[in-house]
Amino acid sequence: MLRYLILSILWLSPFAAASSVTPAQLLSAYWVDNSPGLDISGLTFCHGTLLAVSDKNSSEIYALELSPSGAALKAYQQVAGLAIPEEAPGGFLAALSQAIRPDTAMDFEGISCDSDGVYLVSERYSRIAQLTVDGAAWLAGDWAFQVRRQGYLQKVNAGTEGLVRIGSDFWVAMEREPRGLLHLPAGGEAQVFPIPAVAGLDFRGRAEDITGLAHYDGALFTLERNAFAVCRRALRDLRAEWCIDYRAIEESPEFVYMETRYGKGEGLAVDASGIYVVLDNNNVGRAADTADKRALLLHLAFPAEVR
Repeated sequence: MLRYLILSILWLSPFAAASSVTPAQLLSAYWVDNSPGLDISGLTFCHGTLLAVSDKNSSEIYALELSPSGAALKAYQQVAGLAIPEEAPGGFLAALSQAIRPDTAMDFEGISCDSDGVYLVSERYSRIAQLTVDGAAWLAGDWAFQVRRQGYLQKVNAGTEGLVRIGSDFWVAMEREPRGLLHLPAGGEAQVFPIPAVAGLDFRGRAEDITGLAHYDGALFTLERNAFAVCRRALRDLRAEWCIDYRAIEESPEFVYMETRYGKGEGLAVDASGIYVVLDNNNVGRAADTADKRALLLHLAFPAEVR
């Protein structure tokens, strides 16, 4: 409770927006083979391997293999034994989700990893699953009801969009209207935090959103898609220490997709080599070659002042 109060006070502080926003520097870009139709929705590093999850295929996770000649999705592990949660939510949103896709479509939107396995967050069911060598199972904890009472997770296809495991805790990104961060401490109560604003980030009239999370070097990294930004945020108060803006890269003639109403960044991973952002193009072709519907992976540098 004390941490929640401290974070709330800091978020309301007039100094909460103090940080720098700089243009992103592109290190490499990869058109991802084997990705059309999958809509990659999450990234994470797992023991040195870059893993990816698709919101269109609930039956497996992928390894994203990079080479000087390009990138490709490869089958990594099956998601076996994961049934519909017994506490699956009901009501209008559940009925609308059922009309869009079957119950067995988990709509995985985030992925994380530690020594105990791989973790997936289902936007469909607002639950976290653990994947081990023995199969997959839902973790205990039905936090969706509590979160909805606070005004979050109110829209279909705009719910849980990112996941990261930090120690024994989870952080979950809640996409938009409103966006927020959900902290699930081990053995404690779920805590919801608004995301401190950043002066200089421009969402250009689009919904302020968050679609990916990563943890590196003691900080939480957030993918703020409609601002075309990645921010490094301090875990103690969630204020941004710096952000990079990659809009000029995503919307350049070389990379831009045919549909540009919203940003397309969905998955985020960070390691010592830099920041990786994968774009979910919703199976839409790129403007320079409309038949090419592959996902795009961007490898971005840390800001010059922090390298």
